[in-house]
Order: sequence, then structure tokens, then C-alpha cells
Amino acid sequence: MVVMESAAFFDLDKTVITKASIAAFSGHFRRDGLIKRRTVLRAVGSQLVFIQMGADEERMSTVRESVLALTKGWNRDRVRQIVRETLLQTVEPLIYAEALELMASHHLAGQRVYLVSASPEEIVLPMAELLGADGTVCSRAEVDEDGLYTGRMAFFAGGQNKADAIIELAATVGLDLAASTAYSDSASDLPMLELVGRPVAVNADRALAKLAKDRGWETCQFTKPVRLRDRAATRAPMVTSLTIAVGAVAIGLWGRRRSAEGHTERRPTALVR
Repeated sequence: MVVMESAAFFDLDKTVITKASIAAFSGHFRRDGLIKRRTVLRAVGSQLVFIQMGADEERMSTVRESVLALTKGWNRDRVRQIVRETLLQTVEPLIYAEALELMASHHLAGQRVYLVSASPEEIVLPMAELLGADGTVCSRAEVDEDGLYTGRMAFFAGGQNKADAIIELAATVGLDLAASTAYSDSASDLPMLELVGRPVAVNADRALAKLAKDRGWETCQFTKPVRLRDRAATRAPMVTSLTIAVGAVAIGLWGRRRSAEGHTERRPTALVR
């Protein structure tokens, strides 16, 4: 009999970090000459709208198309270099301590941790390395034979596409989605949240907060951004280990209980990529 593993899927923007990851790097792209100051100001404005109203499918589509048009002709290797050179100073202060604790707890419970985001792979992959995630689901922009962005999307990891990619991942590596957990802040991730046995709404936008309440889903607020280096220097190892161990025990008990109940939920059966 094949033993299926469980996993935890973490959305990135406003779930693991406090703001939109693309907006976080916009200043570095501007200083490198890739974008102009007014473009940065528009990105900040969009971020404020998302904070207040959430990123529904229409807003996500609008931002996606504007970003693709903006990046047309950029060199992908240069973008990767900028992100890696500035990752710590840009993103590290924005990481939620609560997300780090949960990732560590899931790992200690023997579960895989995946970073899943509609953000581009140029940002998500190094973020996953920084956080020690086991893998990613993320968007991929199309590039031409010279390594320049074409302004088109090869794969957009948002909405149903994100859920479909998770289904494919689960089939490939052997994951039990009914025994898995997903964390997100946005109703746009409803297809992903409906896939797993334990959906958790984190810093939920208005639409997701209502859905979570109506469906009795877990909700929580992440409020403590922390630097990884500061956390390592100031947290007592024994206290941190105890916190993680308690979380791991709770997660393990939850998983066993769900298995014992024979929990089944409707999940999509078709893969659409």
C-alpha cells in the first residue's frame, strides 16, 4: 500500500510576507533603470487597494497585464540577479514570525512545506530557498531565445490554475490533500483552500473573511514582521523549540483525527494547465 504524505501550502503575499512581493522589489528595479518612479508610485497605490479590498480575479488580471507589459524586453537573468542580490534587505524585514513558526511546525511534524504564489518564479524560488520550503508553485513569464521577456505569460499560478498545479504536484509526489493544510489571505485562492482538509484564512480580505465565517474555517492574524537574523539572535532556543514542538503535536493529532474520521471533500478531478 502506498503511504501518502501530507503537506502545508503557504500563499506568499500578505500571508508569509506583509506586502505584495513585486511591489517590494519595485524600488530596486527602478534604481537599476528598469522602471520609472511613477510606476513605483502606481504599484504602491495598487498595494493600498489590495489591503483595503482584496485582490479579486479582475484586479489580479489588471495588475498581471500591466506588469507583463512593463517587463517586456527585460533580461530575465538580470532580473534574477537583482532579486538575489537584494533579497535579504528587501524581503527579510517583511516576513511574518507567525508564518515562520508554522512552517517549522509542519516540518517537525514530518510534513512538506510549499510556497505557492501568483508572483513570478524569479521572486518565489529564492524566497523558498530562504525560508527552507520543499518546493513551489509560481507563475512563469514567457521569454524569447535571447532570454528577454516577451510580455506574455507562460503559466499564471493564480486562482484555479494554482489549484490545478497543486493537484498535479500531489499526484506526482504522493500527497494526501485531504490531510493537508493551506494558508491564504485572499478569496482568489478559494480553489486552493477548497482542495485541502484544513483551509486557514490568514489576514483575510473581506470576501475570504465572510467565506471563512460561513464555512467554519480557521482564521488567524499574522501581525509580527521579523528579520530572520534578529530572530535567531534574540529568541531563546529552548523556548522556540518548545513552541515548534507544541505546534507539531497539534498538527499531528489533527492529521490523525482527520484520517480516522475518513474525511472526504469534493475535489476537482481534472487538470487544466
